[in-house]
Amino acid sequence: MASIRQGLTATAVLGLLTPVTAAATELNLERVNHYARSQEQVTSIGQFSDLRPTDWAYQALSNLIERYGCVAGYPDGTFRGGRSMTRFEAAALLNACLDRITDVTDDLKRLMAEFEKELAVLKGRIDGLEAKAGELEARQFSTTTKLSGLATFVVGGVSNNPAGEQVTFNYDVQLNLDTSFTGKDLLRTVLRAGNFDGERNAFGGGLSTLEIAFQEEGGPDVLGIDKLFYQFPIGSQFTATFGGRVGQEDMLALWPSAYPSDTILNALTLNGAPLAYNKNLGPGLGLWWQDNGLSVSVNYVAANGADSSQGLFTSTSAGTSTVQLGYGQENWGLAAIYSYLNGGVGVPGATPFITAEIEEFGASTNAFGISGFWQPAEGGWIPSISAGYGLNRSSGTNLRTSQSWMVGLQWSDVLAEGNSFGMGVGQPAFATATRNGADTEKGVWAWEWWYQWQVTDAISVTPAIFYLNNPGGNQGGGNQVGALIKTSFQF
Repeated sequence: MASIRQGLTATAVLGLLTPVTAAATELNLERVNHYARSQEQVTSIGQFSDLRPTDWAYQALSNLIERYGCVAGYPDGTFRGGRSMTRFEAAALLNACLDRITDVTDDLKRLMAEFEKELAVLKGRIDGLEAKAGELEARQFSTTTKLSGLATFVVGGVSNNPAGEQVTFNYDVQLNLDTSFTGKDLLRTVLRAGNFDGERNAFGGGLSTLEIAFQEEGGPDVLGIDKLFYQFPIGSQFTATFGGRVGQEDMLALWPSAYPSDTILNALTLNGAPLAYNKNLGPGLGLWWQDNGLSVSVNYVAANGADSSQGLFTSTSAGTSTVQLGYGQENWGLAAIYSYLNGGVGVPGATPFITAEIEEFGASTNAFGISGFWQPAEGGWIPSISAGYGLNRSSGTNLRTSQSWMVGLQWSDVLAEGNSFGMGVGQPAFATATRNGADTEKGVWAWEWWYQWQVTDAISVTPAIFYLNNPGGNQGGGNQVGALIKTSFQF
């Protein structure tokens, strides 16, 4: 009885393969793969909505499904028995059935002989793919680490700049190594080099500093470790971070801005509160809680934390203590932040007077900020809007209070899909009151306009211009105009 059933099964397979295109001479792997991906295994012939007991192959299909389970259908519940297929597709399906058959009858031998050539080609292709996969696996440098990179070229210049008005060509390159040991944790190592030197380059110092401008401590053109930290979840709502070189921004659950897609001036990328969002970098640790869009972040970074003469938790450690309360959804977010800055903390996006008071003369500062953003669901005439405001109070030096703000607009899919246009305006941190009452600053403004042309998924070209009004604050120096072309390569 068993041999009779097997013979019937083989006959059924031969019958099912009748509408095969006989003229096929080469393997169409794309069609075979598409066919395989679109199929879903069935356990009962009743799952097919387009089959009836009166169909000529109904009983044969029923036998194949119930005995061997090698018949599959489409996601919409149909079998589509009238559809033609190539001989290779038929061979692939036959191979699936043969894998489930243990006793080979004469009919099965005849069927295998009929498709011997096609089955041999399929087997050879599969063996070749397995060999290539094994070779790739043997050559990969790590099974737990992914490498990504960003290389940026900047050509441009700034008028009326102390560093000079010549056109320069600068670069920045970042190599990110992301390692996960559990699938949920992250060990991030960032290697970075660049030649934006504030003493030599207009884009590397003062308010004309670009966000991309990296200055390695060892000097320009020196490759070094920019960041090194470990991040891991605690339960389902907490995330902890610690590292020997971690940025304040790496330990915030929410970055409350959608501006810009391609950064230009650093002063306009700090959510309108550059002292609160100062991106202090050094040894640090932090913890955030997040649930249904609501988040609370607490972190501490000490720029001098690796220096035994300064320490990790002293008044000379150049430490920033931060608490942020935020709420964000897919297309909008809002956050309030408080940061306490010890003397010596580097403060981007501030006038030279404020920078000197905090970094060089050791003013301690209480910095507050509120920032938010909204962006449309689709690109069009309506831009995304990002805005923020910062208020600061300092002590220990001549600086007393300072403030800042910014607004950024960005349009998506401008002129072509994937391209963006944006503009930002605001006031970097400037002094509003001093202890001697003589050094307040007025008329410090920054504007920028840019267009990001997405050449490919990995290459973009961004021309930009910016204008700085009284960037020197009470130290004067005149207005500045900058123009540049930035080319970015992601890999």
